[in-house]
Amino acid sequence: MLTRFTLVRAFSATIIALFLASHAHAGEVLAAVSANFTSTIQALAPDFEAQTGHRLKPSFGSTGKLYAQITHGAPFEVFLAADDVRGKKTIEAGVGVPGSNFVYASGRLALWSLEPVPGEDGRQWLEINKGKLAVANPKTAPYGAAAIQAMQSLKLYDSLQPQLVFGENISQTYQFVYSGAATLGFVALSQVIAMDEAERGAYWLVPQSLYTPIRQEGVLLSKGQDNPAAVAFIDYLKSPRARSIIESFGYNVEE
Repeated sequence: MLTRFTLVRAFSATIIALFLASHAHAGEVLAAVSANFTSTIQALAPDFEAQTGHRLKPSFGSTGKLYAQITHGAPFEVFLAADDVRGKKTIEAGVGVPGSNFVYASGRLALWSLEPVPGEDGRQWLEINKGKLAVANPKTAPYGAAAIQAMQSLKLYDSLQPQLVFGENISQTYQFVYSGAATLGFVALSQVIAMDEAERGAYWLVPQSLYTPIRQEGVLLSKGQDNPAAVAFIDYLKSPRARSIIESFGYNVEE
């Protein structure tokens, strides 16, 4: 006669066996991720693992520096850039899989302050501001290039140059403002949205007419083409579930 203890042990063993079977082919994907997407990827990673059993290991940095690492042999399998240029360049350089590049998000630029700012819009904020203005390095960070374009469109760039302080990437630019080293900063809208509302301060959503659209492309890298986890992550990013999470961080998602 089976005892309750025996039944419980048998049931537990069955559950464990099913769990192990479902994750028997679970793998890991190494992704190079543009710094603006940090908070978003931190929300996507556990959902990706829950949906597929695969684990995501992201490394963050400016798009330009990540691209340089990839072309110099870094072991990344997926590249999520903050522009629609470097993904194509990885393919041209022979380190990206032809035809795998796609736009996973379109970023939005925000002018941000931790403190209330007088004035009705960003132009007035910039004209009134006497402190440092943080901008990501425009040579390696697409959000930095967009910030320069916005200031030029507002015809304020020349007058603001003495106040500029450049972050290595958009994360460091955010930290300049958060730490008080700069009173204003051009950051990714996603970074502001990720903050608790009580700590968010004030931000101005920069009109998209002031800068070239920040179309962010992902690409499957050659080192990941034979890794089911890398292929699964690319597919996951195109899913309605992932797109909904991406949109919740202030990005536009193309149909």
